[in-house]
Amino acid sequence: MRTYLLEIVTPDKNFFEGEVEMAIVRTTEGDIGILKDHEPVVAPVSVGAIRVKIDGEFRDAACSGGFLTIDSERVIVITDSAEWADEIDVNRAKDSADRAAKRLEDPYDDLDILRAKVSMERAMNRIRLSGKSMDHSNL
Repeated sequence: MRTYLLEIVTPDKNFFEGEVEMAIVRTTEGDIGILKDHEPVVAPVSVGAIRVKIDGEFRDAACSGGFLTIDSERVIVITDSAEWADEIDVNRAKDSADRAAKRLEDPYDDLDILRAKVSMERAMNRIRLSGKSMDHSNL
């Protein structure tokens, strides 16, 4: 299978840069599968997974949202944070989800509600990708 250059960039570092066979990125319009010679695209990226196929094997990373650009040279995902699924600290993610749940129970204002919901979404994404699950159905 033909490859192309994928870069996943966060404010702290170049999270990933390398040749990939395929990437699947969650945009605000749904998942987009990217192969070599994909048409040019600029799209907002949602909180979710980035699936990267290298040498026939998929590897998942948690992504906190951002932007995707596809051009003839490469694919770039710019995100606030990215983390390989097998490196996620599940306890930290659960603590973050618990803090967000508490903020949602007793919010200060509309901004606090929005921030708590985003924090909860990111934490639940990280937990889901790590292969663990937790019940927050009462929220």
